[in-house]
Amino acid sequence: RLPRPVTIHTLEIVDQPSPTEYTLRVACSKGTYVRTLCHDIGQALGCGGAMYALRRTQAAGFSLQDAVTLETVQAAEEPTALLRPVDAYFARYPALTLPSARAEKKVRNGTPLSLAGKDGVYRVYSQEGAFLALSRLARGTLTTIKSFFEV
Repeated sequence: RLPRPVTIHTLEIVDQPSPTEYTLRVACSKGTYVRTLCHDIGQALGCGGAMYALRRTQAAGFSLQDAVTLETVQAAEEPTALLRPVDAYFARYPALTLPSARAEKKVRNGTPLSLAGKDGVYRVYSQEGAFLALSRLARGTLTTIKSFFEV
């Protein structure tokens, strides 16, 4: 892999099941290849290193406590009731409700929209509360980053 800047927030040895095996806990930035991290640690120690298992315990603000097993979803009478709505993934961004049906039509057509407000990334909703898009407002123009409505 080509080198890229990543951040390792924490790296700790949790267990040593054998003389040559270690269980590590890593908190890292997005884009980090933990497999490559294991390899690099082995290189630095002069003994080689390889990952044999990976368990992701947190991603995008969700933890294992938020997880639902596939078996639970398949067994549920109302499986969609167990799942979070897509906009929950973007909860760190403020919500923006469009001011009119005309503005909604522009967003649905992927057309930039003139809109007053503070520059930033927003979760964009229709006047009826439907999650439409993740969008960027910059210098009075709202542009779509990713649409989430059904066509």
